[in-house]
Amino acid sequence: MSLELPKESLLSLYRELLNIRRTEEQLVKSYAGGLVLGACHTYVGEEAIAVGVCAHLRADDAVFSTHRGHGHALAKGVPPAEVIAELYGRETGCSRGRGGSMHLFSPEIGMMGTSGIVGPCILQATGAGYSFKLLKTDRVGVAFFGDGASNNGAFHEGLNLASIYKLPVIYVCENNLYATEVPFSHSAGHQDVGDRGYAYGMPSVIVDGNDVMAVYAAAGEAVRRARSGGGPTLIEGKTYRTRAHSEGMRESGYRSQEEIDAWKARDPIKLFHNYLIENGLVSGDDLEEIEAAVQARVEAAAEFA
Repeated sequence: MSLELPKESLLSLYRELLNIRRTEEQLVKSYAGGLVLGACHTYVGEEAIAVGVCAHLRADDAVFSTHRGHGHALAKGVPPAEVIAELYGRETGCSRGRGGSMHLFSPEIGMMGTSGIVGPCILQATGAGYSFKLLKTDRVGVAFFGDGASNNGAFHEGLNLASIYKLPVIYVCENNLYATEVPFSHSAGHQDVGDRGYAYGMPSVIVDGNDVMAVYAAAGEAVRRARSGGGPTLIEGKTYRTRAHSEGMRESGYRSQEEIDAWKARDPIKLFHNYLIENGLVSGDDLEEIEAAVQARVEAAAEFA
């Protein structure tokens, strides 16, 4: 967390981290209360990746995401009210109540869709990058995907094509160590997805996915490269979902409670909060003000939904 940023930028990152966390916590309560229809895959524990990447994106940049896409949608600018309403099946939701948890869509701000199918976002983002290159724009395509998708053929096809044509695409692998309940160590002979980019001739970086500043720095370089015609980048964020794969499923059994607790101790919001305070970059009052405002916004969003 050594990158120097203005105070307002630091507070903005903290606000977005909390925005995702508080919205997800509300959805967990809503699911338990029977208000969420269908599945509900939360992003709790992984917020730093969506926030660190999307902080560099414009509304006309295109994001394609996964079944665990609430955080990406919120970080790209979809209001909590529209995300919660969507999971409630309301017409006021971002997908008019027809998509639910796994199909969030808001093209007017570049949120081009989430999907429960593993891997297609990689090819969709590649296609967006190809379009942007043909149109001679400086727009960027971004694919968020999990470690499970990195063993899908779409991963290899997408990265290869992007490398050949130097497409303005950022591939972001959120390696939370498990594809549903299958450990990544059981499905991949080499544990660093980030190393695979070199085989396709593209810059690759592996970062601590719970360190929002590390993600922000890596994504900033990747976006600058893409906009300037330098081609694609693969970013792997090592992270962890501290809740179950989907609400209603077991949290442990396939992983130990000790492992879960160890990752909770490295919660991305706690890490960033402590970093800001310990280095005197902001005051406790600044953060408390943000926390109160975000909580009020999410409560109002739930009421709206």
